[in-house]
Amino acid sequence: MSKKETKQNKGAKTSAPKTPKAPLSMEATVYSQKGKESGKMNLPEEVFGLNWNADLVHQVVEAIRSNMRTPVAHTKDRSDVAGGGKKPWRQKGTGRARHGSIRSPLWRGGGVAHGPRNEKAYTKKVNKKMRAKALYTVLSEKFRSGHVLFVDALDFSAPKTKDAKGVVGALSTVKGFEKLSTKKTNTALIALPGRNISAEKSFRNFSNMEVLQAKDLNPYIVMNHKYLVIAGPEESVKTIASRMTKNA
Repeated sequence: MSKKETKQNKGAKTSAPKTPKAPLSMEATVYSQKGKESGKMNLPEEVFGLNWNADLVHQVVEAIRSNMRTPVAHTKDRSDVAGGGKKPWRQKGTGRARHGSIRSPLWRGGGVAHGPRNEKAYTKKVNKKMRAKALYTVLSEKFRSGHVLFVDALDFSAPKTKDAKGVVGALSTVKGFEKLSTKKTNTALIALPGRNISAEKSFRNFSNMEVLQAKDLNPYIVMNHKYLVIAGPEESVKTIASRMTKNA
């Protein structure tokens, strides 16, 4: 071996073989509304085991935000402003600049040039499968971060904020969800398997929480909250997983 090859071998770094990461467990713990473990459940890997796809999520979220826009601001251009039919003064001989109408954007009281118009459409089309895949990608990231809490049921005998506050306090004892009772904004999104008037009204006075049905989840609203609480997980997860099917 030559001296040059020896020097190159000495300078080369020997890196240990990388240990492959352990696969993410698709088993989740289910808790009662009192914050106690009540069982386990297996999660579908196609919903909670996807890799992060920033491009897809960004495209779908921006489309959702655009579709939420309701154009209100509206200005009148020179054709909408009343009056101004007569030429202010003759074209030549006055020594002043030439003008054809007092409703020109150059004049006070005239039309607005390039102002906002409420007939502009901001809607963007998103394929159903893209929207579902983006939702699953966000759910997978939430699950990896430990920000998804499965609760067997949210039962309220009657709409009562005090009872909802007790449930939040109990669930905040679960490891990793301590901020449920302290975070003041965008704390949790509660997904219900179906319509539950008592639960919806019980959480209505919480400005930092939002309640909706599992079928109405979308990537934007899930990302807008730190935690996701899925009630009735067996039925809710089944509903979410059906979003990818043609008849969903």
